[in-house]
Amino acid sequence: MTEPSQTEVHQIAAAPARTASYEADPAEVRRVLLLYSGGLDTSVMLKWIQDEYGAEVVCLTVNLGQPGEDYAAVRDKALKLGAVDCHVVDAREEFARDFLAPAIKANALYGGGYPLFTALGRPLIAKLAVDYARQAGCDTIAHGCTGKGNDQVRIETTIATLGPELKVIAPVRSWQMGREEEIAYAREHGIPVKGGTESAPYSIDDNLWGRSSEGRWIEDLTHAPEDDVFQLVTRPEQAPDEPELVTLEFERGVPVALDGTRLGLVELLERVGALGAKHGVGIVDHIEDRIVGLKVRDIYEVPAAAIVLPAHQELEHLVGTIHQNQFKTGLDQKWGYLVYAGLWWEPLRSDLDAYMEAVNAQVTGTIGLKLYRGSARVVTRESPNAVYDATLASFAESGGLFSQTASPGFIELWSLQSRMAHQLRRRDEDA
Repeated sequence: MTEPSQTEVHQIAAAPARTASYEADPAEVRRVLLLYSGGLDTSVMLKWIQDEYGAEVVCLTVNLGQPGEDYAAVRDKALKLGAVDCHVVDAREEFARDFLAPAIKANALYGGGYPLFTALGRPLIAKLAVDYARQAGCDTIAHGCTGKGNDQVRIETTIATLGPELKVIAPVRSWQMGREEEIAYAREHGIPVKGGTESAPYSIDDNLWGRSSEGRWIEDLTHAPEDDVFQLVTRPEQAPDEPELVTLEFERGVPVALDGTRLGLVELLERVGALGAKHGVGIVDHIEDRIVGLKVRDIYEVPAAAIVLPAHQELEHLVGTIHQNQFKTGLDQKWGYLVYAGLWWEPLRSDLDAYMEAVNAQVTGTIGLKLYRGSARVVTRESPNAVYDATLASFAESGGLFSQTASPGFIELWSLQSRMAHQLRRRDEDA
């Protein structure tokens, strides 16, 4: 008996046992919408799907603000590799309006450090994939996620929710090719690799809200960050010696002006990100609990989020009561978790949005921050809705809404139960 060829091994891998109803039956795949970045994985996938499934491939490339991307070159590459069409969609405005603005209102972080830029982008990309798959008459959507990441969950959950008639294939998850085998496959089939290099030093994902790096030494927890990983944010020790003061103006929880100049949200975030990057703001070395069960280390560069989120939270704290501020913190965490976990379309998230909108109706004002060598520190606050009165806060003033002479009676009542409980415990201890 002869051993199967490499091609036959790949053909076998193309038809794994299905474990979910939305997974494609290879015999029924006719036309595939491929989420295409132009990188090694998706370029190999483009050729591989044509060969292994005998299917037509329509590509979709989504611009969410990835810096330095040549989308004309990406489209040209897809067509040269056999795609029947390649749609390039500029979704930056939709991303900012419908995903980043709600995240800002929810002070959205996961694990105390990750501002969810990839998690926020994936449901939009998958939503557009459903739309374009239907327009192009596709029966299947293909993506390049691995079986170890969160993105497979975010993308497939969205497709199964919004396009239940569509099926999914995830070749990287099933074809059993490592990176060196992918490179060999690309060479064999004349597939050029994005950027002209065959092996990028890190696995990168980026958009308007941030950038992540994985791989190489990052997987070694004892290894300190190497300088070459920072391609967006200036290392703090190389940032300018002089601090810079910036002001962010918010209306109903959304930033609308930078240093007194009104801007659209996309341009504002780009400018804020550039300022933060210049001053070394937004470097996050993060240990993350993935929803697939793994703990991973990521290096994030998030200059815009590292400025906008603290500014928003400070303004929100200024206009909210103690009860609102304490209560909303828990809702913020829940909102962030749902997004991280790929449940953007979960009704609870949109229900939480209703509360976020109500609270942020009062979040109007201006926050000043000092940017200096890796830090963004709030230094000024102003709002017409501030639950704050300089006269009441002054130690030199008395009367009006606050009477200092009322304090003793308040203290006696406020501490009553605590004092009684303490005395009872002491009595039991002395018995």
